[in-house]
Amino acid sequence: MSKIALITGATSGIGEACAHIFAQNGYNLVLVARRTELLAKISNHLEDKYGITIKQILADVREKENLNKVFDAIPADWKKVDVLVNNAGLSQGLDPIEKGNTDDWDTMIDTNVKGLLYVTKIVSNWMIPNKSGHIINIGSIAGQEVYPNGNVYCATKHAVDALSKSMRIDLLKHDIKVTAINPGMVETEFSIVRFKGDAERAKNVYAGLEPLIADDIADAIWYVVSRPKHVNINDMLIMPTAQATATLINRN
Repeated sequence: MSKIALITGATSGIGEACAHIFAQNGYNLVLVARRTELLAKISNHLEDKYGITIKQILADVREKENLNKVFDAIPADWKKVDVLVNNAGLSQGLDPIEKGNTDDWDTMIDTNVKGLLYVTKIVSNWMIPNKSGHIINIGSIAGQEVYPNGNVYCATKHAVDALSKSMRIDLLKHDIKVTAINPGMVETEFSIVRFKGDAERAKNVYAGLEPLIADDIADAIWYVVSRPKHVNINDMLIMPTAQATATLINRN
């Protein structure tokens, strides 16, 4: 059987770009997402284009019980996952801490931290008997530094950074690699989700500069995954040329 990559948040942005690049390189895919029609559309397209096979998993990473149920039901051959891309994540709002929406906080913590943990626990236990595997955690520049009004989102991505380091230690004895990919500004649905559908406000985030695109991050992830068995890239920080830090940006 071909190698298998399991990707969360697979119907848009970095997750979708990863699905394309892994399929292009002959991987079969387990795609996890919440949007039924998009999941089916992307899966059918990739299977037709690349001749690979895809297992579609309709699930929300925040829902632990359902996640355990649907993952447990996957046939044994599909549990031989070689690469896990923990991509599902989001930001909600951009408010100072005293004005923060606690529902937004819960959504970010439940998705970016707890969801990543739920998926990792399941899949790492599939990898351990095989004494191999590679876990890719999608972090952020927000996990390396903080910025005004980023408070809880930054906290969740700092947690991803800490968890990546911890996983690397815990899984070392099982020969499982762990890599953290930390992008700067990437033009995806990220800002539209952050601003709850306000497309104009989201567009202004990227005004006057050329941001990264999802394919840039997928290329980096493929580079990391395609290294020889004895090589692991622990961390990668990827920024657009126009961005030096989380807040220092050269806009034309």
